[in-house]
Amino acid sequence: MSRARIRLASTAAAAALTAVVTLPAAAPAVAAPGAGAAALHPLRQETTAIRRIPLQGAVNVRDVGGYRTYTGGQVRQGLVYRSDALSKLTPADITAVAGLGLTRAVDFRIPMEVQYDGADRLPSGLSATSRPVSDLGLYATLVGAIGSGDPVKQEQMLGGGRAEAYMRDIYRTFVSSPENRAQFAATLREIADSGQGPILYHCTSGKDRTGWMSYVLLRALGVPEATAGSDYLASNTFRGAYDAQVRAALKQSGRMQNPDLLIPLQEVRQDYLDAATAQLRADYGDFYGYLTDGLGLDLRTLAKLQAKMVR
Repeated sequence: MSRARIRLASTAAAAALTAVVTLPAAAPAVAAPGAGAAALHPLRQETTAIRRIPLQGAVNVRDVGGYRTYTGGQVRQGLVYRSDALSKLTPADITAVAGLGLTRAVDFRIPMEVQYDGADRLPSGLSATSRPVSDLGLYATLVGAIGSGDPVKQEQMLGGGRAEAYMRDIYRTFVSSPENRAQFAATLREIADSGQGPILYHCTSGKDRTGWMSYVLLRALGVPEATAGSDYLASNTFRGAYDAQVRAALKQSGRMQNPDLLIPLQEVRQDYLDAATAQLRADYGDFYGYLTDGLGLDLRTLAKLQAKMVR
């Protein structure tokens, strides 16, 4: 699809799209400004507090560490972070991110997302590593649906369970696509590298591609499946309020009569994760088979991952 064909017809339409797929300029914080990057944001349903990094320009930034493993170990904090897009970070946010000591920032977004949303804003000396994972055209679908301003077209594209089916298809390709597997595998190898400092990976909302990456990492480290699943579902907690504001703004602007059509695309759901794990079992038998045969990780790499990430 050419750039001319995917560009929205008006500035108002572009603003509406941006509201859906980009970040707020002032996201609600969950900790006092003085709390810094170490602030804790415990989820009610979790016994392990999730260490959220409160920023103004991103709402789903977290330390992956802190969880207990089957063997009684604990995933180290301060080594791996997950987030939504970093293109709207404020100067204060960039200072906070600099305090994490990152040596790599991996961007799972496709070029079209970067084109509309903007490149990452990162501390001096740190540049994003582009490692796109396919969204099966979801972003372009949103461009067309919201840009049309046509409620009938929007219902035809996203209603009747079509949005949910789209999401399940995307999750299956996290496993079935060789190109996608290569991107996740490369990131795991970097995490396992003892010479690699703290790393952050992200997509646009920090919930689907980033959520799968985090789920795979935690399970590879021996974190129980249910706990890794809870970490995945926590994106709904962190993104819920902002996503509701986006829907309200789209309705008020007249771009969508029924913005609730977007809810299946904004949320993470257990059945999306189940679609990926079912594909994993169908293709590789079990999770270990996925790590070794699907991602091509040898025993030495898996041992290095454990040694570096679990204490």
